[in-house]
Amino acid sequence: MIYEVSEGKTTVRIGLRELGESVYELTIDGKTCRVDAAKSGRMIYSVIENGHQYEAIVDERGSHGFDVLMAGRLFHLDATDERRKLLAHASKVKAEGKQTITAQMPGKIVKLAVAVGDGVSEGQGLVVIEAMKMENEIPSPIDGRVVEIGVREGEAVEMGALLLVVEPQT
Repeated sequence: MIYEVSEGKTTVRIGLRELGESVYELTIDGKTCRVDAAKSGRMIYSVIENGHQYEAIVDERGSHGFDVLMAGRLFHLDATDERRKLLAHASKVKAEGKQTITAQMPGKIVKLAVAVGDGVSEGQGLVVIEAMKMENEIPSPIDGRVVEIGVREGEAVEMGALLLVVEPQT
């Protein structure tokens, strides 16, 4: 998974890949290292990198913000993964006309919140997809009416699969 992590005006790209239980490959702006990280308390993590052990106290603040105290320094971090960034960008585009809504990632349909013929409002949740152990609600891009549903609850979908079609109300 790729994350963009910001502290103040500085942003770095961090790649995180799990190699085994509590063992990760961490890539920060192109430099790669291997770390062992284990939670040793409610907010305390023990991290070993290149034979050096560190204790980190991590306090989540909001949906993707963290305060991290490590080696006597306090960091105020905001992290956004690729999936959240893609979904946030997609929600900023103003849609017009008939909308075909497709899966932006492979996953499993957890919930269909609408049926064919239902009226929907822009931003209303239509379907929930579970991907990478996270549930993602897909909102309606327009005010309209659901005219087609291409999936069923419990079904696995690939990226690009047809989820729903919404026509604008006239």
